[in-house]
Amino acid sequence: MRVTLRNIHKSFGPVEVVKGLDLEVEDGEFLVLLGASGSGKTTALRMVAGLESVTSGRVLIGDRDVTEMLPKYRDVAMVFQSYALYPHMTVFANIAYPLTVRKRPRAEIEAAVKDVAKQVQLEALLDRYPRQLSGGQRQRVALARAMIRRPAAFLMDEPLSNLDAKLRGYMRAELKHMQHELGITTIYVTHDQIEAMTLAHRVALLEKGVLQQLDTPANIYNAPANLFVAGFIGSPPMNFLDGALTGGTFSCAAGTFGTGSRASSAAAVAGVRPEDCRVTEAGAGKIVGDIYTTELMGDHTLVTCRVGGATVTVKADKTFSRPDGEAVGVDFAETAVHLFDKACGDRIGTPVR
Repeated sequence: MRVTLRNIHKSFGPVEVVKGLDLEVEDGEFLVLLGASGSGKTTALRMVAGLESVTSGRVLIGDRDVTEMLPKYRDVAMVFQSYALYPHMTVFANIAYPLTVRKRPRAEIEAAVKDVAKQVQLEALLDRYPRQLSGGQRQRVALARAMIRRPAAFLMDEPLSNLDAKLRGYMRAELKHMQHELGITTIYVTHDQIEAMTLAHRVALLEKGVLQQLDTPANIYNAPANLFVAGFIGSPPMNFLDGALTGGTFSCAAGTFGTGSRASSAAAVAGVRPEDCRVTEAGAGKIVGDIYTTELMGDHTLVTCRVGGATVTVKADKTFSRPDGEAVGVDFAETAVHLFDKACGDRIGTPVR
C-alpha cells in the first residue's frame, strides 16, 4: 500500500529535527531512509508508525489520513533496533503473537511460525526464551514477528545492526527476497550505505532533517545531487579537489584536466571515486603527487597519495606494491569527474556516461 508524507515537520521544543519532508513510497516499494545519526530518519519512521506525533504536515497510508490515528489502527508492522520482545514468552510464542491475537487456527499458526523461523535461522530455538538468546538471535525473533504478518507496510529501524557480518549479509538477501515475494511496501531505516544500496528500490538520503536526494541507488551513486551525497555514498568515499573551472577545464594545485563539461566556476570542487582512478608513472597522470601509504584490503589495495596539499585515494589491484614517498601520477577518465559548486555544494552539470 502506498505511504505518503506531505510536508512533514517535527520539532522537540525549539529543535526542528525533520524539516518539510515530502515522500511518496509506492505500493510494493522498498524505500530506504539513509543518514547519519541525528539526521531525522528514525523520527520520520516513527511518525509513520504513530509513535511520534507530527508537528505539522500529513501522513497517509493508502488513501487514509492517519496523521492523528493511534498506531494500532494503522496496520503497520514495525521492527525496532531494541528487539521489544515479550520476556515471558518463548521464541515460538513471540513470533506467533500477531496471529494469536487474531485468533487464527492453531495449525495455521504453527505452519506460519515454522516457515518464517526457517527464513531467519531460528527453527532450532523456538522453545527458548529471549533471555537465553544472543543479541543477534533476539533481533531475528523481532524480524520474524513482523514477517509473519501481512500488514499494509513494514517499518524497519536498523533491524540488522546487531548481527555479525556474515549473518547480516545473509539476512540482507533474505529481506530483499521476502519483500519481493510478499510485495509489501517497506520503509527501512539505516546508517549503513551498503544496506541502502543493496536493498532499496529507492534511497532517501537525509541530513539534519532535510532530504538531500531521493533516487535509485544507481543514480545516487553515479549522479550525486550535491557534495554531501557524493561524500556520504561510496566506500572509500569520493576524492575531492578544490579549484577553478573554466570552460570545462579544471585547474587545481595538483594539475589541470578536462572534465567532459563546458561549465565555468571560479570556486569549484572536482570529485573522482577511488575505483575510477589508477596510479601511473610520475608525469603520466592528470594530477601529480607521491604515495603516502598503501593498505592491502584482501581483494584490492588502497593507495593514498598526497597531491597538491590534498589526499587522493586510489583503489588499486591487490598486487600493487610501491614504496611510500615514490612520485606518481593519478589518472582517470574525464567522464568520471563529478563537479560541484564550492559555495552551495550543488552539482554542476550532468555527468557524461
